[in-house]
Amino acid sequence: MPETNQETLTILYTNDIHSHFETMGRIAAMMDELRAESPATTLLLDIGDHMDRAAIETEGTLGQVNVDVLNLTGYDAITIGNNEGLTFTPELLSQAYAGLHSSVVCGNIVELRSGQPPAWMRSRLVVHKEGFKIGLVAATAAFAEFYELLGLESLNPLDTIARDVGMLRSEVDLVIVMSHLGLPMDRQLAEKIPGIDLIIGGHTHHLLEEPLQIGSTMVTAAGKFGNYLGKVVVRRDSITGRFRMDGICLPVVEGPKKEKVESAIASQRKAAKVRLNRTVVVTDRELLVSYEAESPFGNLLAQAVRRHTGSEFSLVNSGQLLASLPAGDISEGMLHERCPSPINPCTMRLSGEDILVSLEESLLEEKMGKSIMGFGFRGKVLGGICVDGLEIEYDPSAPPYKRIIQASVAGEPLREEQTYLVGTLDMFTFGVGYERLKRGTEKRYMLPEFLRDLLRIELQTAGAVESCFQSRWKKVE
Repeated sequence: MPETNQETLTILYTNDIHSHFETMGRIAAMMDELRAESPATTLLLDIGDHMDRAAIETEGTLGQVNVDVLNLTGYDAITIGNNEGLTFTPELLSQAYAGLHSSVVCGNIVELRSGQPPAWMRSRLVVHKEGFKIGLVAATAAFAEFYELLGLESLNPLDTIARDVGMLRSEVDLVIVMSHLGLPMDRQLAEKIPGIDLIIGGHTHHLLEEPLQIGSTMVTAAGKFGNYLGKVVVRRDSITGRFRMDGICLPVVEGPKKEKVESAIASQRKAAKVRLNRTVVVTDRELLVSYEAESPFGNLLAQAVRRHTGSEFSLVNSGQLLASLPAGDISEGMLHERCPSPINPCTMRLSGEDILVSLEESLLEEKMGKSIMGFGFRGKVLGGICVDGLEIEYDPSAPPYKRIIQASVAGEPLREEQTYLVGTLDMFTFGVGYERLKRGTEKRYMLPEFLRDLLRIELQTAGAVESCFQSRWKKVE
């Protein structure tokens, strides 16, 4: 197509930044530089998981720092990821987004009570960019059981995207799907739903340095943590009306940063530290954590989960705790620093056999030191299993999977064929870490409390610190 007959739209996007604030000022500067070439025909989008409560800035401001960055960078529209939708209550998101300048678009999340999107969210959006009429359609990963506990319903994204594309297709020049659904789902969207010009993806942290072309739909994504800035250039022949799209992911390397963004982050970081410095309890004993052996801090976490879930006993992993807890004044920030993962407690019924196999696995060195990622886990290694309500006799010198001599609950031996109500962690229900725990039935998730909230309550409970020093794993040699 001759250059003189072309109209051009530039789309700049980010996805899965996860509160990596060290990249945000640089991204904003890059966006400013690229937008300066044609400000009237540049569209800025974020595809979700911009917020992550593992960062003290986000935790301490409940997402306000992320909103400041989005505003100062100049985004036109964003969608939510599971980190926004599930680690914040709808009320907290409403407060955070009250000052957001851009629109929040997501078509597959509605209120259970009304069947309508929350007041701060739009199902779809039409944006005008000097000659281009753009339809924005969006959806986020549908963790139905979790959203229901927050008073929300997550609809089938294939259905809602097909609905919204159908409603917008004849009204706009270009249909863009903002998909926080993962690459496998993005492929399905491109294959099954006609009328989509571009899918910008996230959730599975995939990097498509060269976009995929699936039928008439382009699919792209820019990795994770703000390591890349996505760019798509849409060229339309002004005579024929035909489109051509080219995509690239630009590495975010050292360079000038947008001073207003950097200043806002620094200011909010200072405020977050002040808020998180509030003392929640005073302890007189240091609580050590170990990933290779039983430890008081690990036991305290197991106690906290058992008490909160009301289960017969609890199973957690010591890798949730990133450091020991000192004696003295304990602040919210100290608990956040040691337990930053947005992991929720849950209960499920597990067979004695699956429990015993998992306990045996936790004695394997390769399991204790295994690095795991995803499903909310922000630790470094899996660690061993910490328990409360169980007593385990084991021989560390025995062969693997034959080390446990007996596990007892309430003084009775654990029976392989019997099922037990176990308090544990939501990530285990997805087969992460200890695969046999995924077999549990009657799963009941508990939101919005995180493990650090349970730790705070346990530390404030009379006698809890003393109890965590009582041994549950007893060596028999």
